[in-house]
Amino acid sequence: MIARYTRPAMGRIWSDENKYRCWLAVETAASQALARFGLVPQAAADAIRDRGNFTVARIDQIEAEVRHDVIAFTTTVAEHIADPESSRWLHYGLTSTDVVDTAQSLQLREASALIRQGILDLSATLKKRALEFKHTPIIGRTHGVHAEPTTFGLKLLLWYSEMQRNLTRFDAAAEDLRVGKLSGAVGTFGHLKPEHEEAICKELNLKPVDVATQVVQRDRHAAYVASLAILVSTLDKIATEIRHLQRTEVREAEEFFSEKQKGSSAMPHKRNPIQSEQISGLARVVRANAQVAFEDIALWHERDISHSSAERVILPDSTILSDYLLSKTDQLIANLLVYPERMLKNLESTGGLVFSGQLLLDLSAAGMSREDAYSLVQSHAMRSWKEGLTFRDEIARDPAITSRLSPAQLAAAFDYTRQLANVDAIFERVLS
Repeated sequence: MIARYTRPAMGRIWSDENKYRCWLAVETAASQALARFGLVPQAAADAIRDRGNFTVARIDQIEAEVRHDVIAFTTTVAEHIADPESSRWLHYGLTSTDVVDTAQSLQLREASALIRQGILDLSATLKKRALEFKHTPIIGRTHGVHAEPTTFGLKLLLWYSEMQRNLTRFDAAAEDLRVGKLSGAVGTFGHLKPEHEEAICKELNLKPVDVATQVVQRDRHAAYVASLAILVSTLDKIATEIRHLQRTEVREAEEFFSEKQKGSSAMPHKRNPIQSEQISGLARVVRANAQVAFEDIALWHERDISHSSAERVILPDSTILSDYLLSKTDQLIANLLVYPERMLKNLESTGGLVFSGQLLLDLSAAGMSREDAYSLVQSHAMRSWKEGLTFRDEIARDPAITSRLSPAQLAAAFDYTRQLANVDAIFERVLS
């Protein structure tokens, strides 16, 4: 039975409750670090840490009046501290984006941990099924047309290998966003010092950016969302292949279809690749979000807020969708119905036409010029296509071929195991 998406933790990361909790973590880390430098009384820093709190409802209430979310937040936290002598040290030396951008890095770090696990889970499933079908022959197709034999395991192995590259790209992008910025309104440390920023970031297990304006520069975020766009494009690639393999005239593999599942309101026979189509459709949303992330790089002077409103949509949506699509694709592959007999039948359906390349090489090796061999093999191939003949039989009746190739050599030319002799070596190259 196909499990449902069970990762609500990703949605929680982007809730208002968690966002403000991350803001409070930054404020607390800042007060504690600045207390060690003697800029904030330790008693005040401890009061902020121990009594600082908020409710989303109260923040919303204040924001409706002041129309500034950070001011609404700090006002609410100060109310919970309930001591003016302590609360006046809250947000000391900071500007709003010092808190917002640094806290957003905490949220992205949480989200990245879930996405990374999703990549690992899908990779493990792809590897398992690749090994399961390592030597299962299937016809390879180029331009949608039968080409030469491959194995279904190699299809899965290719996807596994691509996921490893996705993991490398994603890890680099996520690490590049594990940064904090507490350098003030235009990034000059007008009120704090670089060593203060370093200490605050250390409290939060973040790295300070080398240089900033009022914001962390958005090339980092663009690279992150772009890595997600590439990731989900791989999932789209997998889903598209499965959709093709499930077509009625192909039917080499198909999505799991439960006993109570319905495919169509009008046609009871339908078994539609709905999971794959959902994956392909939602991948488009993440790719579109990458364009928005690119647009967010160019801001006016030391900052404007044109990126802020967009990020409130694209960062939650892109991470939530990526996590969801990883889970959906993992389920899709784990429960995929595979039909090796149909694969072999399709491979053999053209009467040996797919071995024309091997026959060409064997004739060339037997002394025929490549040009003559190509012309001869192609003439038989085109006639077989046109007249519905069995290519292998036509070849066996041509003295220009049988005079150069023995029956055993002809049989070897049409033996798919010969072309698949290096499958183990490919697996070894990828999995080693």
